[in-house]
Amino acid sequence: QAHLQESGGGSVQAGGSLTLACVVSGHTYTDYCMGWFRQAPGKEREKIASISPANGATYHTDSVKGRFTISQHIPQNTLFLQMRDLKPEDTAMYYCAALRRAYCSATDQKWVVYWGQGAQVTVSS
Repeated sequence: QAHLQESGGGSVQAGGSLTLACVVSGHTYTDYCMGWFRQAPGKEREKIASISPANGATYHTDSVKGRFTISQHIPQNTLFLQMRDLKPEDTAMYYCAALRRAYCSATDQKWVVYWGQGAQVTVSS
């Protein structure tokens, strides 16, 4: 059974930066595509970024392009999400996820095999 542990959430003012980390254990990191989802209060969970373990190809949803960057350090089984120029609308619970490799660029959460427990990010204006 895989375990995904997020860290790095917190509260910042608009324009600030945070970096989330997700340490993966219990399965071979490269068996899955890794990604980040978020869920704001009253909204559906949405995929915001993913990265291929094979070639490092990345996907970022339009609302975070240019501000958020997904990366990974495979030897340490760790996934990152660097967030800058944060906005109040970025306030959400952020989830690390392991997705089926063939659907790395897909946005539907039905391809998620494992979820982390979530990390809260709060951005004040």
